[in-house]
Amino acid sequence: MEADGIRRALVRIAHEIVERNRGVDDIALVGIRRRGVPIAQRLAASLLEIAGREVPTGALDITLYRDDLMRQAVGPQPVLRRTEIPFSIDERRILLVDDVLYTGRTIRAALDALIDFGRPRSIQLVVLVDRGHRELPIKADYVGRNVPTSARQSVQVKLTEEDGVDVVVIEDVADDRARAPAAGDES
Repeated sequence: MEADGIRRALVRIAHEIVERNRGVDDIALVGIRRRGVPIAQRLAASLLEIAGREVPTGALDITLYRDDLMRQAVGPQPVLRRTEIPFSIDERRILLVDDVLYTGRTIRAALDALIDFGRPRSIQLVVLVDRGHRELPIKADYVGRNVPTSARQSVQVKLTEEDGVDVVVIEDVADDRARAPAAGDES
C-alpha cells in the first residue's frame, strides 16, 4: 500500500466506525504504541470531519504485558514508553488501534493492559493490515486491508509520523522462528 491507499483505508474505516456505532458518542480511540498511535490520531481526524465531533484519543504501551519478554535469557532490554489515556475508559466503547494483526499476542497483551485502566462498555479492534496466521482467537472489527502472507514473510508498516513515509511493504524473513518480534513489531 502506498500513502493514498493508507489514507483511503483509514477514511473507509472511519465511515464504518460511525455507521456501526451510530455516531461517535461514548467512543474513544486507544492506539497501541508505536504505529497504532498515529493511526488512531488519523482516525480521530477523519471522525471529526465525518461526525463533527472530537473523539478522545490515547496511547497504550504494552511492553510489560507481552508474553515474549523473558523467553530469551539474554537479549536487548525492552524499551518502555508512556501510556497516555487522559480520559476514563469506564462505560466507553474503546476502539483499540494497531498497525498489523498477526498472531494476536500483541492484542492479547493490549487487552490485559487496557483492562487495568477500567471497565469499558465494549472493545472493538481496528487494524490497518490483517495478515492472518492467528495463534489466539482474536479477530479485528475493522480492517484496512487483508494481506495473505506466508509465515516466512513480514509486513512492515511505515508511517510519516514515525518513519518519514507512508507505505506498507511485505519482506521475506530468513527464518521466521528465529526472529522473535521486538516490542512494537507487528502483532
